[in-house]
Amino acid sequence: MADFLGLMKQATELKSKMETLQAELDHIEVEGQSGGGVVTVRLTAKGEMKGVTIDASLIKPDEKEIIEDLIVAAHAEARRKADATMQEKMKALTGGLPLPPGMKLF
Repeated sequence: MADFLGLMKQATELKSKMETLQAELDHIEVEGQSGGGVVTVRLTAKGEMKGVTIDASLIKPDEKEIIEDLIVAAHAEARRKADATMQEKMKALTGGLPLPPGMKLF
């Protein structure tokens, strides 16, 4: 019974830490770049796009498709970084708690 109570206490602490982590992830930003840095996309660690920067050298009517592809590539890089950041934070948070395989906390 003591193990169960201890596990319940850990679960309650984890819930509190998860709420704090969720708030923190809203404020962590990552950047993805493409085209040698001419396009940059900023995302929160949760994947919300916060901004796009396009170098003025790309603003030519006949290069519209190139710019669109570069934005998609920069977003993909930023998303990978956001996912990696979230995984690192989750690993640090759940390091001591024995969670069943495949259990998702959010």
